[in-house]
Amino acid sequence: MAWSEDVLYASRGYSLFRAKIRGTNSLWEHIGDFNPTWWRNLTSRSSLAARACRDGFHALVVLPSGELVGAVPKAIVKLNAGANEFVRTHPVLRGTRPLHITVTAEQHLFWGEYFDNPARDEVHIYASTDRGTHWDVAYTFPKHSVRHVHNVVYDRWGDCLWILTGDDGSECRILRADRDFKSVETVLSGSQQVRCAALIPSENALYFASDTPFQVNHVYRMDRRGNVTQLAAIGGSSICGCRVGGSIFFSTMVEPSRVNHDLCVRVYGSCDGEEFVPVLSWEKDRWPMGLWQYGNAFFPDGESRATTLALTTVAVKGADTVTHLYRIS
Repeated sequence: MAWSEDVLYASRGYSLFRAKIRGTNSLWEHIGDFNPTWWRNLTSRSSLAARACRDGFHALVVLPSGELVGAVPKAIVKLNAGANEFVRTHPVLRGTRPLHITVTAEQHLFWGEYFDNPARDEVHIYASTDRGTHWDVAYTFPKHSVRHVHNVVYDRWGDCLWILTGDDGSECRILRADRDFKSVETVLSGSQQVRCAALIPSENALYFASDTPFQVNHVYRMDRRGNVTQLAAIGGSSICGCRVGGSIFFSTMVEPSRVNHDLCVRVYGSCDGEEFVPVLSWEKDRWPMGLWQYGNAFFPDGESRATTLALTTVAVKGADTVTHLYRIS
């Protein structure tokens, strides 16, 4: 779910655990639970039912204060320091949940609405300035401008927010915003190659991967002057990325289309930020996609001081909802 220095947070259903990671060794400690509606208590006990119902935690932020803020189906929740049960702090009114929550250096939190939105209604970005206890609309995309928000990413080198939206035509955007949203500018737009959900800031550049079923997907590098370089073609849509030390990783999901035919989840990695190569793969399991989810590999959010790549595979043969730890040499 999330890193905090060398501590990794993970969930099983609606229970949350943490472990200090030393290499690929870990000793997990239970730290808290969220109590969902009665029927989700039942479905979350079965892997297939949980996949179909999108049960469990979907995003998590670890604050320096010791508080945790997460996203579960239809709610933003918070675990106060010293407590052992998450409490609801905000309802998710449209869609099931945001895909990510981001936090700035001053512990302000942001997330964008992610819902089907066929009518292209206005779309909100929410913010909290009191560590996830109260939420207000920080910015609104007007009607017919975007379908939904894929991600909001804090860039500590640029001290700004990057907003990723989709899904068609000019709705596909990468925007840069001040932390107070007084300035919001579109940096890239209008192409399926900037339809993305994963963007990784580094000191000298931003890395992002496309998430489109209509074209071959790629990994890109955008330097701090806005120059974009296509680095590598990848086997499918990518919605997850992470940085471990100086290495950068993106995963692909199994979402077959007329263009993307790969039936394996793959992780592409680079140790120099220039050449990306496939380093891991898993074959999609036999359960139909859509209802029982596309095959994927999810990385934890947050920054890590560990030299360990952590990821969780879903809907793949022999490793459904399994967390993997790899030492990066």
